[in-house]
Amino acid sequence: MTRILINGQPQNSLSAADRAVQYGDGIFTTIKVADGKPEHWPLHYQRLIKGLQILGIDFDSWDKVQDAINGLADEAQNAVLKLLISRGQGGRGYQTPKTQQPLWILTLHPMPEHYQQWQEQGVELGISEIQLARQPKLAGIKHLNRLEQVLVKLHAPEQGPEDMLVCDTQNMMVECSAANLFWQTNGLWYTPDLHHAGVAGVMRQRVLEHFEGRGCPVIQVQAPPTALTQAQAVFICNSLMGIVPVKRFGQAEFAIDKIRQLAREIL
Repeated sequence: MTRILINGQPQNSLSAADRAVQYGDGIFTTIKVADGKPEHWPLHYQRLIKGLQILGIDFDSWDKVQDAINGLADEAQNAVLKLLISRGQGGRGYQTPKTQQPLWILTLHPMPEHYQQWQEQGVELGISEIQLARQPKLAGIKHLNRLEQVLVKLHAPEQGPEDMLVCDTQNMMVECSAANLFWQTNGLWYTPDLHHAGVAGVMRQRVLEHFEGRGCPVIQVQAPPTALTQAQAVFICNSLMGIVPVKRFGQAEFAIDKIRQLAREIL
């Protein structure tokens, strides 16, 4: 099923001089396609715009991107689209070029099969030995420098928890290997504060808006992993997996029926 479009044209090669290759100079997002429609595109678009502004990338090909997304989504029906935007070529060393020619790549992939099982049965969380560096300038956006997440996956046990909780260098919870984290304690919902590190996911934003609309906004906090041991319910989420209950973290166990009901309300 995999398809690759570069600047809207079918091809699978990229110049070695592109700054995405040289420096990870760009951003990306991953979009779920359901029944031929790209889900939550407005939220993906908002995060892309924010990331481009932070990195100072001038990009104006949105009409072509939208047409390509809609075309591949209609063709695939149920799949995953990944949109990557690079600053393009040019510049001396780290210095960005005065005239930018951004490049965009759209790829189509099968939907991961295990997410439905996760939604139904829940997952166990371990805790990663890899910690995320604090960098407020880049916190929240989904830039191309994802070596920390690569290390999280590399150092995860082959036989063990389905996903890993990741902290920053101050031992404050940030996220999981590729998902955001929420927990409920004494009737209040919490999620890690992402002002220092982490990715502000599209599904995370959807969850925040849901609770805000109900008049009980989620509290964004810096908290150590021990906070989960006092929780009554925990879930992880991203745009592909949706909302997945956590059934166990260390010695703490959580009921997953409440999370299934919450997922039905939000999704």
